[in-house]
Amino acid sequence: MGFFDLFKNKKKNELSLSEDQKIAQLQITSYPIKILVAWGEAIDGNAKIRDWLMKNKYEELGMFCFALRNDSKAQDWLMKNGFPHLVALIKAIEGDKKARQWLLTHHFEILYHMGVAADGNIDSKRFLLTHDKVYAALSKKMEKVKDNIEFDNNSVHSINP
Repeated sequence: MGFFDLFKNKKKNELSLSEDQKIAQLQITSYPIKILVAWGEAIDGNAKIRDWLMKNKYEELGMFCFALRNDSKAQDWLMKNGFPHLVALIKAIEGDKKARQWLLTHHFEILYHMGVAADGNIDSKRFLLTHDKVYAALSKKMEKVKDNIEFDNNSVHSINP
């Protein structure tokens, strides 16, 4: 499913940014460092920390961890609760050009570079290392998750229905 398929059946006024979404747009770069570190641990698979995030005002970061692993219900939750930029980040990692353009159009430059870097782009990796090493590390963790999913999907030793 492409990024824009998630917007199907939405009315035009539902797609404009609400005040909560505008705050979320700013929030991606204003999480406390300890929350970003916890998010990284949750991305790595630490369920205890992921659950803590979800119970302590950072539910979107916990849901992101599920969505990153292709959980469509988590992606739907993120979309319905004002976090389309996190879904766009996942789609950008997966190479979705429309999602990447959406991130740039809506001024999510860091998320754009995180997604493109997690898809293997060296220039975006350099950009992140130059501008914010924490986001570079998070991007690397996302890349590892997606690479593992890709490896499992292509493994001749697993059964793919």
